[in-house]
Amino acid sequence: MTDDRERTALKAGPEPTAARPARPRLLYIDNLRITLTALVVLHHTAVTYGNIPAWYYTEPAKDGSGLLLDVFVMFNQAFFMGFFFMIAGYFTPASYDRKGARPFFRDRLKRLGIPLLVFLLLIRPLTGLGGYADLRAEFAEHGKSLPYWLYYVMSWDAGPLWFVEVLLVFAMLYALIRRRSGARRALGSAGEAGRETAQMPRPSRPLRPLAVVGFTVALALATYLWRILVPSDTYVPFLGLPTPNFMPQYASFFVLGVLAHRRGWAQSLPRVAGRVGFALATVATLAYLPFVITVDTATLVGHGSWQSLITAAWESTFAVGMVLGLTVVFRERLNRQGATAAFLSRHAFAVYVLHAPVLVGLGLALRWLHAPAAAKFALVAALAVPLCWAVAYVVRRLPRADRVL
Repeated sequence: MTDDRERTALKAGPEPTAARPARPRLLYIDNLRITLTALVVLHHTAVTYGNIPAWYYTEPAKDGSGLLLDVFVMFNQAFFMGFFFMIAGYFTPASYDRKGARPFFRDRLKRLGIPLLVFLLLIRPLTGLGGYADLRAEFAEHGKSLPYWLYYVMSWDAGPLWFVEVLLVFAMLYALIRRRSGARRALGSAGEAGRETAQMPRPSRPLRPLAVVGFTVALALATYLWRILVPSDTYVPFLGLPTPNFMPQYASFFVLGVLAHRRGWAQSLPRVAGRVGFALATVATLAYLPFVITVDTATLVGHGSWQSLITAAWESTFAVGMVLGLTVVFRERLNRQGATAAFLSRHAFAVYVLHAPVLVGLGLALRWLHAPAAAKFALVAALAVPLCWAVAYVVRRLPRADRVL
């Protein structure tokens, strides 16, 4: 999730005062962000009508089609938020290089912190009204009252803005590391003329297949070990992280994005890497599905079980494969934008911030409609995606709103 002005990568000249020519605008990454944002909307719509009660408003499926929605959610969860973190990591070095440590810090606080506060203080209370009404009715049946302030405090979390919350932490850690490493370089290069500056990108280095395999294996093992302490059913109160069990993927993909920017990996990936990526994701999935439908799902969540190791291996392979495949496909075939795509790109972050009340509102408005879970998902999704962009357009037209959304 990056603003429009941070979608170009910058090269530093050999002298501090030299002009920094901008690289060509990476329109395919804009288009990837549009697609991933739409997937977020579809993901939470599927949660609304599937069998995973992890949203503000849900209608648990009463027919077998709900299982299809759960599978859709499982596939999304395996890769799409990690992809978001990688894209954010990709644009972080250029932003830091252009602004410097303190302006970068202030900018991240503004562009991530303000939307987070707006969600917590304005959008979250509105979105949670339906859940409050249901819980208050349950309390009333037992002769107890539940004031809204108590419900709000007890249910406090960042909702889908957990991504912004974690990304803000990653950005601050990056700034701290860059500042400390920059200070050490300055001390080491004092008096030496012509040394490369800390901001200068490294020469392009092709991403080697063995490195991809090593990264995938390391991510699978790290995820498996992490879930011994943080199983998949873990919920972090107050912070509201819905998937802390994926934190190794999120952190490593952010770092991968930073490295990809410095070493030109996205532009140097050969076309065959896309085909290989999709093939890896497909083969891993075909091997995993027969396994996952025959085991007790309780063994998949972690705690050091061998089943959780297989799950971590599939998720890591699927995520790496999808990122490779989609990056190449969008770079080769979708590296252009017309007026519609440019509009969708400008409003993608606002859609992410604002989609929760839109989905809850549609769910409440259509709760009278009785239909198979998949059919209701399709109807609400067809309404939700354009409506989310329409709401984002209206909100971004408010004074100064487009500076943070």
